[in-house]
Amino acid sequence: MFTGLIEGIGLLVRMDRQGLDARMVIHAQYSVDRLVLGESVAVDGACLTVVSFQGDQFTVDVSAETLSRTTLGAMRPGARLNLERALRLGDRLGGHLVSGHVDALGRLVERRSEGRSLRLHFEMPRELSRYTIEKGSIAVNGISLTINGCGDGRFDVNIVPHTSRATTLDDLRIGQSVNIETDLIGKYVEKMTHPWTGPSEGGGAEGRGIDAAFLQKHGFFP
Repeated sequence: MFTGLIEGIGLLVRMDRQGLDARMVIHAQYSVDRLVLGESVAVDGACLTVVSFQGDQFTVDVSAETLSRTTLGAMRPGARLNLERALRLGDRLGGHLVSGHVDALGRLVERRSEGRSLRLHFEMPRELSRYTIEKGSIAVNGISLTINGCGDGRFDVNIVPHTSRATTLDDLRIGQSVNIETDLIGKYVEKMTHPWTGPSEGGGAEGRGIDAAFLQKHGFFP
C-alpha cells in the first residue's frame, strides 16, 4: 500500500526483456537506504517487487500484465520515473490510499499555467468516471492528486510548484499516456453494495439502488 506522495525520481538504466516479462534496472536519484529483497516499490504508480539492489540502484520484475496495462511497456533507458516505497504502519498518510494497481491508461489533452500552478486535463476510459468526484483523489503516474473537475471520461487537476519539481508531471506533453488509479475506497463501496444497486432477478425494488426507502427498510432510520 502506498500514499501517492513521491519520495524521489529514478532513472531507467536498463529494460531486459525475458520472454513476455521484463526486468527493469532503476537508479534512484535519492537515498534508498535499507532496501529489502521482495519489498514493494511503486514505479510510476505500478507496484513492483525488488529482486536485487546495490547502493541507489535496484532491479524489479515486471510481469506481462503490467507491461501491457501500464506505460512501463513503452519505457526506454533514460526515462524519469516516480518512486515511492511501501507505506509503513505509523507513517503519516499525507496523500490517499494507493494500491499500486493501475486501472487503465489516461492521456494528457490540455495543460496551461494558472498563476504559479499548472492545470492538467486528462482523458480516461469512461467506465472509470463513476469513481471520480470533485475534490476526490486520483493517482496519476503514482502521484496522489486532488480532482478539481470531472466529467464523462475526463478530469482535471491543479499542480502546485512543489509537486511539479518533485515529480515528473512537468515533463508531460500533450497526447502522452499516463497510469491512472482511481479511488480504492470507491471501488470497494461499489463492490459491497452491488447486491442492492445491481438489477434484481424480478426487476423489483432491490434493483433500484440505495435510496431513502432502502435505508429505512434496513433500519438506518425510522
